Amino acid sequence: MITNKFGPRTRMRMASRLIINERQRLIQSANGSSKPLQNRRHENIENGNIPVVNQEEENEQDNLSPFSLPDGKMNKVKWIVTWPLIFVLFCTIPNCSKPRWERCFMVTFILSTLWIALFSYFMVWMVTVIGYTLGIPDVIMGITFLAAGTSVPDCMASLIVARQGLGDMAVSNTIGSNVFDILVGLGVPWGLQTMAIDCGSTVKINSKGLVYSVALLLGSVALTVFGIHVNKWKLDRKLGIYVLFLYAVFLCFSILIEFNVFTFVNLPMCREEL
Repeated sequence: MITNKFGPRTRMRMASRLIINERQRLIQSANGSSKPLQNRRHENIENGNIPVVNQEEENEQDNLSPFSLPDGKMNKVKWIVTWPLIFVLFCTIPNCSKPRWERCFMVTFILSTLWIALFSYFMVWMVTVIGYTLGIPDVIMGITFLAAGTSVPDCMASLIVARQGLGDMAVSNTIGSNVFDILVGLGVPWGLQTMAIDCGSTVKINSKGLVYSVALLLGSVALTVFGIHVNKWKLDRKLGIYVLFLYAVFLCFSILIEFNVFTFVNLPMCREEL
């Protein structure tokens, strides 16, 4: 972060944080109050301190290599199962962490985006087929399995920045990612369909229960912000249980609405005659 690839202000801030972190470590060592955590990291005192990188994190990239077998039985099983995918990504996406590929970061970004688009296409196709086979409406598959699959990268990003002490960035990432999904993730394909592919056409949404789902979503967002405010803007175990409970309530009500329990919103699925 303090290389010349970033702006002067960013380099100054990161250098200051490194100095403050080192000073706190020296003070703790002098007072004998340095307490290592379970993952061999020193405890972060100030919001945004950079954690000490251990040897396991340094070897994480090596474990993702298709030519190095990781340690542990479960890691070996996962490595064998995912080896074809790891090998394809290793051959097609430059690794910018290596010095010889540092200047190819834009190529890595573009190729990663294309691979994500391809994976998303297959994921939507498989979720649609599974939902049709089991007789589950597309809306329910969208708000459960499809939403969980597309939100895993956001969850991992929030988890990483939260462990680094940047709780405000973790919360803003969750809100910003949903706004991006709604405005850009829906706006771009609809715009391409109605302006480029079939100019002047319209895209129809076959879900009368979407209005109720949006109302539930807005209500859950309001209750989430209210819960954070009541908890004095701190992320802890109680707040985690609270938001998980809100998600369970939202999911139950959405599923019941789509199955016409409260009101009639969807026609029953027709069975195919053999």
